[in-house]
Amino acid sequence: MANHKLYIHEFIDIIGQNRANYMHHMTANWSPIAQDERHQLCYGVWGIVGTTRGWPQVLNLWEEDGWDAMATSFRHECQGAGMQDPKLAKWWSQAADYRRSGTDRLLVPAPWTRTIEELCADGVTGECYAHEQVSLKRGASAEFLERVRTDAVAAYGPFGWELAGAWETAMVADDEAFLLWAIPTWEAWAAFEKAQRADPGLARWQAGINHLVEGWHRFLLVDAPLSPFRTSRQPHRSDRIDYVDL
Repeated sequence: MANHKLYIHEFIDIIGQNRANYMHHMTANWSPIAQDERHQLCYGVWGIVGTTRGWPQVLNLWEEDGWDAMATSFRHECQGAGMQDPKLAKWWSQAADYRRSGTDRLLVPAPWTRTIEELCADGVTGECYAHEQVSLKRGASAEFLERVRTDAVAAYGPFGWELAGAWETAMVADDEAFLLWAIPTWEAWAAFEKAQRADPGLARWQAGINHLVEGWHRFLLVDAPLSPFRTSRQPHRSDRIDYVDL
């Protein structure tokens, strides 16, 4: 079945050594509210490995029930004077102690991308993850994602990498895509990187999409303790320590 969901992608800048505090606050304290009020599922929360991107940062991904559900969610969120519903405003007040800013996108999945419930049912997980942010020529995102399906999965597979998500960025010029790979071990990541200029399968993949690509950044992630890729379930209120929502 085709995936008709919509995804919210968030890069979050963390204050000092509050990454663990923020990830718990996001998963245990916010996600159960979002599940109840918006049917917004937690796709994943990860700490970004700083050596591979800016630090300290967190990546959040949320799964919405398509564009109509996103419209309903926006209406619910923007109802207050500060453009925050009361439960979000309370959560946000505490989150401000842990993070300073963020950059968000809406992502449209490739039709064959699995939902988070399907990924959990299939047992997809990793010791670490690679997230690839790809800048493309205008209008090339759909063709690029089809090449991912036909060529990249086969090229990355021998290294144990499993494609967990493939999206194109909405509300831009069809010129950006994101890929998420689950990697079984750190050694499997290292083997892949060492093979970049030597492996014939990777060389064919790269040659086949060079005419579409204008920029590429692969960075590494480690999932939060309550991320569904680690627990195979959505965060629960029972995961909370001392937080009570309104």
